[in-house]
Amino acid sequence: MNRKRILGGLAKLVAAVTVVAAGAAQAADTIKVGVLHSLSGTMAISETTLKDTVLMLIEEQNKKGGVLGKKLEAVVVDPASNWPLFAEKAEQLLVKDKVDVVFGCWTSVSRKSVLPVFEKHNGLLFYPVQYEGEESSRNVFYTGAAPNQQAIPAVDYLMNDVGVERWVLAGTDYVYPRTTNKILEAYLKAKGVKQEDIMINYTPFGHSDWQRIVSDIKKFGSAGKKTAVVSTINGDANVPFYKELGNQKISAEDIPVVAFSVGEEELSGIDTKPLVGHLAAWNYFMSVDDPANAAFIEKWQAFTKDSKRVTNDPMEAHVIGFNMWVRAVEKAKTTDVDKVIDAMIGIEVPNLTGGVAKMLPNHHLTKPVLIGEVRADGQFDVVWQTDGLVAGDAWSDFLEGSKHIEADWVTLKCGNYNTKTKKCSGQNYE
Repeated sequence: MNRKRILGGLAKLVAAVTVVAAGAAQAADTIKVGVLHSLSGTMAISETTLKDTVLMLIEEQNKKGGVLGKKLEAVVVDPASNWPLFAEKAEQLLVKDKVDVVFGCWTSVSRKSVLPVFEKHNGLLFYPVQYEGEESSRNVFYTGAAPNQQAIPAVDYLMNDVGVERWVLAGTDYVYPRTTNKILEAYLKAKGVKQEDIMINYTPFGHSDWQRIVSDIKKFGSAGKKTAVVSTINGDANVPFYKELGNQKISAEDIPVVAFSVGEEELSGIDTKPLVGHLAAWNYFMSVDDPANAAFIEKWQAFTKDSKRVTNDPMEAHVIGFNMWVRAVEKAKTTDVDKVIDAMIGIEVPNLTGGVAKMLPNHHLTKPVLIGEVRADGQFDVVWQTDGLVAGDAWSDFLEGSKHIEADWVTLKCGNYNTKTKKCSGQNYE
């Protein structure tokens, strides 16, 4: 009897081990792709679409046969616009779910939160949103714009083409706006702008009471000099901000606003009357007339089953980053992070505006820079663009502590190499 029980127990154990092994084998047959975007909270207005974009790209790639003969499997988490939670979810993706790559984050504070996690576990992150620079990690590919691919050209446009002499630097109170405005303040002063002609203001995430601040902007703009607002306001706070501009009858002709974080997605579903004529600086607009863009829009609206669903700049960054990652994996013939990182450099893929994105040794892309004017339908008319592509620069030439720093993960194998001291500080890779 005991012998029968023992044999029966062994049979059950073998069966259980077989099921586990089969499950492990099945898991090994897929390549896991982490999706780390806020689906709730103040940033959901911007990030939910990026989650959908990655899911569409995965579905499309799987229809082509996947990568290296394996299907891609999405692992979606919701860090809920909670910056410490981003780090926890990143750890979950890398350690528990064992994803091969992650596409995610929007705000710089969320990226800063997850950065130590990716470096600790040697994970791979594709970050799709414009940011402040002053950072270079071997474990991150920055597919959004650096300041020299958005903020600096936007200020040049306002100064040279619009004649702006007074500047309001308005942002959400976190690292991206503060660092970007620090760069812009130094740049404006280098161009001869006086301190009294620069007004700087910060508000918390989700800020809704803009009456006093807009009144201050209106007063600042009444000094007889052409005034503009350079906005690094992020998330759903943009809706009441623009509404208050309309309430106080500040038109784009009076005080134009150029935004770095307002695109088609943020404008969809809201009253755009207060925004008409205001500006945004991006590297892509849905309205760009190009066959690649038209094809992408058609695929996107078919995927979402919504003919009114818009596209935007960070979506294009994910498209470029995803396609580059696929090519790098195929080139390396493995999803091994170190080998994929090495294979990424120099890869070129078409962007959606008729040009080519190339991955540079500093983990940034070549990009066009476009200034768009808001239309009544929530789309943008492109009013200015660079003649060619601009190479992303991780470290600003206008900050004293950064102008001698260079990022190069190929020759120097360092993200912050000081060209004066000839030393690499921080993360390096030998």
